[in-house]
Amino acid sequence: MPRRSLAALPLAAALALAACGGPADTNSAQGKAITVWLMDGDLSDKAVAAINTAFEKATGATVTVQVQEWDNINTKISTALAQDSTPDVLEIGNTDVPLFAANGALADLTDHKADLSAGQDWLPGLAGPATVDGKIYAAPLFAGNRAVVYRKSIWAKAGVTTPPTTYAELTADLDKVKAANPDPAFSAFNFPGQYWYGALQFVWDAGGQLATQDGPKWTGALEKPAAQQGLKAWQQFQNTYSGAASRNVDTKAPDQAAMFAQGNTSAILDTSVNTILKDNPSIKDDIGTFPFPGAAPGRTQPVFLGGSDLGIAAKSHNQDLALKYLKTAADPNVQKSAIAGIDGWTPVSTQIIDQVTPSLPPLSAAFFAAAKSSGATPATAGWATVESDKSINTFFADIATGRKSTADAARDFDAHLDQALNASQ
Repeated sequence: MPRRSLAALPLAAALALAACGGPADTNSAQGKAITVWLMDGDLSDKAVAAINTAFEKATGATVTVQVQEWDNINTKISTALAQDSTPDVLEIGNTDVPLFAANGALADLTDHKADLSAGQDWLPGLAGPATVDGKIYAAPLFAGNRAVVYRKSIWAKAGVTTPPTTYAELTADLDKVKAANPDPAFSAFNFPGQYWYGALQFVWDAGGQLATQDGPKWTGALEKPAAQQGLKAWQQFQNTYSGAASRNVDTKAPDQAAMFAQGNTSAILDTSVNTILKDNPSIKDDIGTFPFPGAAPGRTQPVFLGGSDLGIAAKSHNQDLALKYLKTAADPNVQKSAIAGIDGWTPVSTQIIDQVTPSLPPLSAAFFAAAKSSGATPATAGWATVESDKSINTFFADIATGRKSTADAARDFDAHLDQALNASQ
C-alpha cells in the first residue's frame, strides 16, 4: 500500500555511509547488471544512490533502477513476475508480500535469513508478513509507523507539562485536557472510528490477534477474550476522548492533521509531523511526540508498521546478485546511513533503532521508539482482500458508533476473515 506519508522527520545530518559486507566480489560479476523496481516516493534519489554505490562496490555489478507508480501496482508486479524478462529485485509493500509468495513468484530466502539479517532482530511488522508458512520470501527495507503527536501549550494550560509514560497517565492527562476544553467541537484526542491502523494497537496490546493459523487454515480470532478486551478498551478510549463526529470516519474526512494544525484537537495518532507543519509551520515548537503507552507498565502499544520489503523474482536470471542487493539494503551500515540517516525512515531492526536514536531530532525519536514493538497482519494472500474491501474499517466503525457490540462485530468480521484469508487455499 502507498506509504508516502509515513516518513518521520529525517535526521539532522546523515551518518557516514560505510561499505557493507566483505571484500568486493568483482571478478564474477564485473560487467553484469541487475534490474531493481522501486516505488515512487519511498526512497529519495540520494538514498537509492547510497544503496547502489555500496552494492556496486561490493560486487562490481551495476544496478538499473526502474521507479514504479502506485496505481495498479500489484497487477503490474504479478504480470512482471510471470515473465522471463522479470526484474530481479522488487520493492513490495510489506503486507502484500504473501500475494506473490503464494503462487511461487518470489524466491524462497529461508536459507539465507541469517546472512541477510546480519545478526539483527528484524521488526515483526516487516518480517511477519514476509514469512509465509514458515518460509521467508522478502527482506525488510524500511518501516513507517505511528506515535502520539500533541500540542504542548494546550496540555500545559490543562496542567500537564510532561508526556505520559503509562496508559493510566495518558487517560488522566486527557481527562484534564478535556475538562479544560469543553467546546463540543474540540477533541482531547482525535481518533477516527475507521482508523484501523491505530485501533488494532489496542487489540495487540491486550494480547489479541486478528487471526490464527493452524496448518494451511486461518481463523478469525477477534471473538477471543484477549481481543475482546482490547476492542472494549479501544471503544472506551475512542468514545471518551474523540468527538462523536469522528466515530464513522477515517483520518482524511476530516483531515486529522489539519484539525490538529487548527487547534481543534490536542492530540492525534499519526505517522509524522510533516503534514501538520505544512498546514501551520508556526506551531513547530509547540508540538511534542511520544509512543502510545501500553496497558502494562513499561510497555508501549504494538504498532502497525507500514513499509516495504525487497523480494527476488523466482524467474530472475541473476539470483546471486539479487541476493547481494538485498543484503546490501538490509546491511546495518546502509540502514543507519541511508534509510534512517538520509530519508528518516525507521530502520529494519531494534538494534539499529537503538544505535540511531541518540542522533534523532526530538520529534522523530518517539516514532522510532514506538516501532520497536509491532504486530503483524496475517501472512496470507487473502489479507489483501481485507485491506482493499475496507471491511476492517467498517468493523472498527461499527464498534465506535455502537452499531454493533464488540462481540457481534467480532463474530461477523471473524466470519469474513475465515472466508477471505482462506480464499487462495
